[in-house]
Amino acid sequence: MATVTRAHLDQRLALAKRCSREANLAGVKAAAIATVASAVPTLASVRMLPWAKANINPTGQALIICTAAGMAYFVAADKKILSLARRHSFENAPEHLKNTSFQGAGRPHPAFFRP
Repeated sequence: MATVTRAHLDQRLALAKRCSREANLAGVKAAAIATVASAVPTLASVRMLPWAKANINPTGQALIICTAAGMAYFVAADKKILSLARRHSFENAPEHLKNTSFQGAGRPHPAFFRP
């Protein structure tokens, strides 16, 4: 059984923190865009459409906008985490596993395995 050194664990922790920061930043950017993208039509429809004016109160408007922002945050952060994990697993893979090309195939690697 191989022993794990303290330096290796520190390196892995630093990588995990960096990936977490990148995913958080991607989620915040997506949430900001989704907030603006959902706030404009929501607020405009409440002013212009009689049904929306009668049935969507300010709490409902805030709920619509926040739901879109929250969903965008988690989707973007999850996509970033998965892409970073895929890239790091490809970089850390042994050489004989990196060459997954089939001789005679048009593409060198399957699309799902590219970093």
